[in-house]
Amino acid sequence: MSLAPWRSPLARALHRNRSRADSRYPQLATVRPDGRPANRTVVFRDFWADTNCLLFITDARSDKLHHLEQHRGAALCWYFPQTREQFRLGGELQALTADSEKATAMPIRRDLWHRLSDNARQQFAWPLPGQPRLETGYEPTDLSESEPLDTFAVLVFDPDTVDHLALKGTPQNRWQYCRQPDHSWQMIEVNP
Repeated sequence: MSLAPWRSPLARALHRNRSRADSRYPQLATVRPDGRPANRTVVFRDFWADTNCLLFITDARSDKLHHLEQHRGAALCWYFPQTREQFRLGGELQALTADSEKATAMPIRRDLWHRLSDNARQQFAWPLPGQPRLETGYEPTDLSESEPLDTFAVLVFDPDTVDHLALKGTPQNRWQYCRQPDHSWQMIEVNP
């Protein structure tokens, strides 16, 4: 598979904004079962090797996974303040969980799990997200050498549309990319 033409501008924006921690935090929107949007900040972890897919992690018990059971469509909005660029991506989201049957699920889950800090791994051992907090608190466990917990899931975002707006300059510049049925990409320059 050849990489999409929007990958290079996005990778360049990530690189040029690397000094800002917030440049790794796009907004991800999914669709609730009642049809209403649900939006949240996620942490970009990486591109899936040799694909156009973006990787994020989540707790397998989170609402995001329940949303995906009903509707896999998702949108991502990403603003890079240093270079004043915005990327809006639309596509489908799938979750790689402990129950995933894909042969590629476990290696990518294991790789991302081991890249996490010890503190980040702890959140996957916490009690059920969104439930009332226990007064007894939470006792951390040593997860430094563990395999990914069943609560650890990888979100794979597979874009089929990308809108890239460069806000610097007069006039500003904007490009739209659309994946074609043969998996090639069409790019057109449009008015900002």
